[in-house]
Amino acid sequence: MNSKFVVVAALAAGALAPAGWSQTAAPKATESTLATPKTAPAPEAVPAKIAFIELTEVAAATNEGQRAISDIQKKYEPTKAKLDQQKAEIDSLTKQLQNAPATMSDEEKSSRAREIDTKQKQLQRDADDAQSSYSSDVQEAIAKIESKLGPVVVKYVQKNGYTMLLDNLGQPQQGGLNLLWGGTDISQAVVDAYNAASGVPAPVPSAPTAQTSHPAARPAAPKR
Repeated sequence: MNSKFVVVAALAAGALAPAGWSQTAAPKATESTLATPKTAPAPEAVPAKIAFIELTEVAAATNEGQRAISDIQKKYEPTKAKLDQQKAEIDSLTKQLQNAPATMSDEEKSSRAREIDTKQKQLQRDADDAQSSYSSDVQEAIAKIESKLGPVVVKYVQKNGYTMLLDNLGQPQQGGLNLLWGGTDISQAVVDAYNAASGVPAPVPSAPTAQTSHPAARPAAPKR
C-alpha cells in the first residue's frame, strides 16, 4: 500500500480578479490612448525556497505513530510466542537427530529428518504469514497518520515562506522525486508541530526484549 505523495505547490497564490470587480463601458479612444504603451519592466525572479520531507518516516516518528506501532507489536505477541515455540521444538528435534545413537537405523533417521523438514517449512509459512499481516497493519496505521499530516505540513511551509515542497524518497523510485541536493529538511519540525497539535503524549519506553530469529518478532519499517 503506497501512500506516498509528492507535494509540489506554488504557495500564496493570489486571487484571479479583485473582489467586487464589475464591467464598465470602455472609454472612447483618444490620441493618447492609441499611443503605443510603454513596456512594463519584467518582474524580478524570486528564488525558490525549497523544503523536503520524508512523509512516511515523519508519520512513524510522531507520538501517535510510535504508539500505533507499539499497540500492533503487542497484538502480535501471541503469534511471536507461538513461532518461538515452533522453533524451539525444531531445534530440539534437530539436536536429537544429530546426537542419535549409532544403533538408530537409517530408516528412522530419514523419518526424523523428514519430520524436521516438514516442521521447518510450516514454521516458514507461518512466519511469512505473520510478517505480511504485521506489515499490513503497520502500513495501514501509518497511512492514517499521513492523511492527517497534510494540513500541518501546508501550514508549516506557508508560515515559513517555502515555495516548493518535495517528498524525499531516500532512494530513486519510478514516479517519485528524489532530492539530491539543496533544500531544507523539515521532517523533525513537522513531527514536533504534529505532536503539539495532536496532543498525544510520547509513549513510555518499553524494556528491551531478547532478539529472535523469525521475521514476525521484529518491527518492520513501513514500506513505500
